[in-house]
Amino acid sequence: MGFFDKLKLGLNKSKTSFDEKINSVFSGFRKVDEELLEELEEVLIMSDVGTSTSLKIISNLRERVKKEKIQEEKDIKEALKEEINKVLEKEDSSLNLNSKPSVILVVGVNGVGKTTSIGKIANRIQKDGKKVVVAAADTFRAAAVEQLEIWANRAKCQIVKKEEGSDPASVVYDAIKKVKETNADVLICDTAGRLHNKKYLMDELEKIKKVIDKELPDASKEILLVLDATTGQNAISQVKAFKETVDITGLILTKLDGTAKGGVVIGIVEENNLPIKFIGVGEQIDDMEIFNSKDFVNAFLD
Repeated sequence: MGFFDKLKLGLNKSKTSFDEKINSVFSGFRKVDEELLEELEEVLIMSDVGTSTSLKIISNLRERVKKEKIQEEKDIKEALKEEINKVLEKEDSSLNLNSKPSVILVVGVNGVGKTTSIGKIANRIQKDGKKVVVAAADTFRAAAVEQLEIWANRAKCQIVKKEEGSDPASVVYDAIKKVKETNADVLICDTAGRLHNKKYLMDELEKIKKVIDKELPDASKEILLVLDATTGQNAISQVKAFKETVDITGLILTKLDGTAKGGVVIGIVEENNLPIKFIGVGEQIDDMEIFNSKDFVNAFLD
């Protein structure tokens, strides 16, 4: 099964929910008027797109209806699709791995799928012919290192770890040494799950960043925030909270296959001016892909 087919399957709950609402709007379709546009706006809001993003999309759609004299159901649906895609494609989803080595720092709250995501991303990069080292810098959670080690083994990449309770920055320092010794291409750092309001954890993250900046000053760096799609609008508030303390460069959205709240992707990108770098739609090691806005919109809105 190709990734687009996995994406369609993974977004099935979201698509079904969205289709039902859209079909309800068009069931008594007579003409494209203000009432129809307001109903479409309500559908977007109810589909977790977010109020401000939904208002913006429909405002743009309203302008197009006037300008292009849109009257047919299929044309209004196609125009809606295009407006959603405009929101998603404005941010660059490609991964910045332009230097050797490059660094990916992965952050987020507990339970969102950070460790799993790291394993899947490491696997993808290894398959592209690059050598990956993983730093197990979540030294607080008892099973974190073991879990990461399992995923690193599956991805066939090296892992640098220390005993539970070790200084996370020292793990990253050792991992950088390993990267230099082995001439690796990419260092991926796991970090402890943290709430944005826990100052000591945010300070620790700052310490890790300082070690990376000092030891690899010229490296391309990605700081990716992992979000659980099943949390819907809560995911948007998490981004805003983390952005206040961390220079996030992109987002990883997990568990899209387990939710009807896939519309949240649209609101997250629009409201935070941040790209989705990866999306996960399954449990297997290959079930993660670089985000493609057109594929997402086509899977979400047939």
